Amino acid sequence: MGIVVADTKNFEELKSIFKKEGLDKIHVLADFDRTLTKAFVNGKSVASLISVLRDENYLTPDYPEKAKALYEKYHAIEKDPSCPIEEKKTHMKNWWTEHFELLIKSGLTKKDIEKAMESTNLSLREGAEEFLEILKNSKMPLVVLSSSGLGVESIGLFLEKRGLFFENIYIISNSFEWDNNGTAVSVKQPIIHGMNKNETSVKRFPAIFEQVKNRKNILLLGDSLNDAEMAEGFDYRNILKIGFLNEDIEQNLSAYSSAFDAVLTGDSSLGPVNTILRQIG
Repeated sequence: MGIVVADTKNFEELKSIFKKEGLDKIHVLADFDRTLTKAFVNGKSVASLISVLRDENYLTPDYPEKAKALYEKYHAIEKDPSCPIEEKKTHMKNWWTEHFELLIKSGLTKKDIEKAMESTNLSLREGAEEFLEILKNSKMPLVVLSSSGLGVESIGLFLEKRGLFFENIYIISNSFEWDNNGTAVSVKQPIIHGMNKNETSVKRFPAIFEQVKNRKNILLLGDSLNDAEMAEGFDYRNILKIGFLNEDIEQNLSAYSSAFDAVLTGDSSLGPVNTILRQIG
């Protein structure tokens, strides 16, 4: 584990600018799965909140097998560097769409999500509670922009159950329509997937945009190369990008160092981010 900064001078200059312009000019834009949460729990890789449904035998008996088949089919494409971006976007949209259809067909309910969020296979990164407390005490908005397959409901419940869903936290993610019995019947459009977060402008969410429109210095946190572009479409002044490179470090460090101002390796704690927040505060 460690922190890698490719351009130390630029990194320090950005921190100085953030400090000089003040906390009331900053907001945090963060991914959720494997960014605010651990990538490995109990020695096993945890892909996302939705992986709990797949791996812990929720819903119908055939759901896990069908969900794993979708994962194996599309995850290989997602990680294929030779696949053109536009083609990859189409595949990612198909993956999310097919999985949402499977969830609905398998009878997903609000109670399933609530139970799944209590799983011992889900855990915040070390230092995450301190991170969230620092932001709350600084009255700094945290915009969580996630392509989570379980969406707004799951992230909110996950934080709520841990007493950490503070009023400065805003979630932009997929969202279900529910019937009167709390069963999922459809998914709100447009679907957010791993390849189109940068096209999902915060301006589409007026209540959230109002909180950040004058906070044009962004601290961005993400674990995929695509996350580095999450702020695209927002009229920011300065941006400090922190990447989490959880695995395959040697193969990917160069690409991550090009995309992010600092890279935390090996399923790191949020400690270095907390240090940055204290330095600019």
